[in-house]
Amino acid sequence: MTPGRIRVGTASWTDETLLESGWYPPDATTPEARLRHYASVFPVVEVDSTYYGLPSERNAALWVERTPPEFTFHVKAFSLMTGHPTRVRGLPKAIREGLEPGKDRVYAKDLPPDAVERVWEMFASALMPLHSAGKLGVVMLQYPEWFVPSKRSREEIVRARERLSDYDVAVELRQAKWFETDDDAKKTLGFLRGEAIPFVCVDMPQGFSSSVPPIAEATSERYALVRFHGRRSETWGKRGVPVLERFRYDYAKEELGEWVPKVRALAERAREAHALFNNCYRDSAVNDAADFAQMVLE
Repeated sequence: MTPGRIRVGTASWTDETLLESGWYPPDATTPEARLRHYASVFPVVEVDSTYYGLPSERNAALWVERTPPEFTFHVKAFSLMTGHPTRVRGLPKAIREGLEPGKDRVYAKDLPPDAVERVWEMFASALMPLHSAGKLGVVMLQYPEWFVPSKRSREEIVRARERLSDYDVAVELRQAKWFETDDDAKKTLGFLRGEAIPFVCVDMPQGFSSSVPPIAEATSERYALVRFHGRRSETWGKRGVPVLERFRYDYAKEELGEWVPKVRALAERAREAHALFNNCYRDSAVNDAADFAQMVLE
């Protein structure tokens, strides 16, 4: 098999602290200019904002217009779709109006089944411009810490893939029990490989129930993915810590170097190996992504 293409990018191009960092040129003052500049530096990005609110078809069409032909967008699934608590204000108006007043966050189980299906349909429909243009990578299904290994969980993953049947999906797990023993790891990776669903490899703080070990495995011939969350263990497991503080981390060159042979090996087993830096605080992610790209592609 011919080695796959390695691409490196970040998990956001719109983070407020990045905008304040001075990384963008002074004349990049609009969303269009910023995306065009980002896409002139990196060939891939993860859209993280779709976790907090449903994407729109209009924005997807604009992203297509503002990026080069071979640019790739990976899109994070809306929180309701992966069992996370979802901000009510992030739901479509028609669904919000049918909810019991006073709730700030809801889970899928709090909504009528037809409303949940509508959310999946709206999410999928909004991504069609990216897909039609050949710029949609995967829908990133990041499951929460309480999503433990079980027959029901595996069925839920398969059902998610079926609901998004037009697209590729990838799975990121945040529960150590999926990999607690060698047998657990083999079962988890074997399941994903059998379904041809990419496993999202991670670099993250270790020692927590949400910690997944830094395993580099390709479970799909299409994509192999790695997300770099940083290693800031002092904030990772704490409740109430702002998201930006949890992911505030600058990688040392030696830490990045640990992943160079791993990502190259992933590219031997998949057509595309993508590394995405989610340590989003000011210019940490873009700098680390640029450093890693130089190391892995040299």
